[in-house]
Amino acid sequence: MHNISDGLAQFHRDVFPAKAGLFAELATTHSPTTLFIGCSDARVVPELITQSEPGDLFVIRTAGNLIPAYTSGPDGVAASIEYAVSVLHVSEIVVCGHSACGAMTALAEGHDLSGAPVIANWLRHADAAQARAAAGPDTSGADRVIALVRANVSAQLQNLATHPAVARALADGTLTLHGWVFDIATGDVEKIGATMVAA
Repeated sequence: MHNISDGLAQFHRDVFPAKAGLFAELATTHSPTTLFIGCSDARVVPELITQSEPGDLFVIRTAGNLIPAYTSGPDGVAASIEYAVSVLHVSEIVVCGHSACGAMTALAEGHDLSGAPVIANWLRHADAAQARAAAGPDTSGADRVIALVRANVSAQLQNLATHPAVARALADGTLTLHGWVFDIATGDVEKIGATMVAA
């Protein structure tokens, strides 16, 4: 098992010195080009998948890579989206689902979540994804899970577009949305649907 204290010591000893110039620049500059919205799953590491340097990505990670549709109440996910688009002026947003997603597996297999009411309530943000998947071909097992993962990426892109900052940037033609599904076993990335960009 990875020891985080040993990892921190290695970072200070080996990694930071090699990137000291980059970190000196980042101390006064924050201008990522991409907002990456992915799952909290420890196996899905946005910077590793995209081979990005510190400062390249603004990252939001939620269980099931879920993005609540916009509402006017306080919401940490919405605040981070608005900051990325309106303040940092990212030009791309990636919504990334992945194989063997625990959240999508729980929904696809109908797990009893009565003992985890907060999780059950959060997963309601995947209701549209479940409806999309149910309208598709009949599947079972792992195929049912991956079908829901794909439908969920599409549904979360739609939720993302309800956020005013995103809608404005799409209308201005300054923002492009992408849907990805990352396969943990192979490292492959499947693109979901057409890239969304306003004309």
